[in-house]
Amino acid sequence: MGFFSKIKKLWGGESETAQQPAASAPSEAPAETSAAVVDAAAADAPAPAPAGQGAPVLDEAWKSALAASLHGSRARISEWLGLLLKDLHTADDALWARLRFLFETLGAPASEADAFISEFTAWAQAMNLAKIDDLRSELRYRLILSLDLEQEEEERKNVFQKLTHGLAKTRERLSVGLGALFGRKGELDDAFWDELEELFIMADVGAEATRKLLDNLRSRARSMGVTEAARFREVLSAELDVLFPLPKKPKVAAPPEVVMMIGVNGVGKTTTIAKLAYRARLQGRKVLIAAGDTFRAAAIGQLEVWAGRVGAGMFSKSEGADPAAVAFEAVDKAMKEGYDLVLLDTAGRLHTKVNLMEELRKIKRVLEKKHPGAPHKSVLVIDATTGQNALSQTKLFHEAVGVDEIVLTKLDGTAKGGVMVGVAISHRLPISFVGLGEKMEDLRPFVGEDFAKALLGQ
Repeated sequence: MGFFSKIKKLWGGESETAQQPAASAPSEAPAETSAAVVDAAAADAPAPAPAGQGAPVLDEAWKSALAASLHGSRARISEWLGLLLKDLHTADDALWARLRFLFETLGAPASEADAFISEFTAWAQAMNLAKIDDLRSELRYRLILSLDLEQEEEERKNVFQKLTHGLAKTRERLSVGLGALFGRKGELDDAFWDELEELFIMADVGAEATRKLLDNLRSRARSMGVTEAARFREVLSAELDVLFPLPKKPKVAAPPEVVMMIGVNGVGKTTTIAKLAYRARLQGRKVLIAAGDTFRAAAIGQLEVWAGRVGAGMFSKSEGADPAAVAFEAVDKAMKEGYDLVLLDTAGRLHTKVNLMEELRKIKRVLEKKHPGAPHKSVLVIDATTGQNALSQTKLFHEAVGVDEIVLTKLDGTAKGGVMVGVAISHRLPISFVGLGEKMEDLRPFVGEDFAKALLGQ
């Protein structure tokens, strides 16, 4: 269930056992911090005192309040965080003692609680941050991922607010036209459908996808018995709710899980790999990043920096090396050293006469030969701001090598959010994550129902 290998979910009246292994030793740090800085901070700073060895004595009333909140009917991350940080001004032994009590109450092994606290301590010192207000956001994100709380009601609302803000420009483009259509009197005549088609195309849904979407909407309107424009919002909302397929959990017979990251240069593939690695690390997985884009200058160096920052392992060869050989040897390393996730970067374009898609197909063949079933997922990264180009890229990569999931970057502030609808309806591909900002915590799971509400302003 996250960072902890054995922990009980006390909210909701159910008990679950974690499926992920315990977190490995390397420290994590966000984009501004290098691995060397984190290592130095961890080495120089005294480790937080283990429970029972000089740890501060916790107030019984405080303990009762936190325990009662933890045993509530549902998770309340803001409430827990407020109690953890109440009356604290700096990150010191009092905070570590409170965190240990939280993990102990949830049934976490002491060794893993100590590992969580040590890594967070190293990050805070590497960032030269001590004030509670400066640490709050990072601690919240780590707790959410470690305790598997992203789909809890409160955190869903938090992400929904970010999604709503990111879709503001797209919604503005649509809202005036949709508002006029929904406010019309009369039936769903040809003029209504013509105006709706124009609105979708303007929002970068795409011509082909718009035709399919209009066909679906006509059929849904008939099945719902909606014939008037004033009720059409119900039809559109219902269609968007079911439009997006859910990602399938890959079948991994034996570790490591191998994820092949594909996409053209400039879409944010490198930073997406870093954010996915960071998420996986906070969830307790041992991650290896493989630099398979050997044709782009500085690509290897960039990934090496990111791997250090997020506490992931790294495998690379020299610039210009055979990408398939990189993939083969990276998986070999992962199998020998006990990694359970490999994130394989690939080229977005080549500086040789070799066809890019043929090169990607070769990598897939080599991976399958080395580790049957690999790659377990091919994840395409596309840039929301490119609109129709993103749709074209999806078609090209999917037809050539097969795409299992989409990660949509740079959704924050774009007026072309309709591309998500176009991708879903044209290719029936699940969108697994969306980028809602530049911070590590801004890569979040995509929820189709929330997207529909945010787009329509509901």
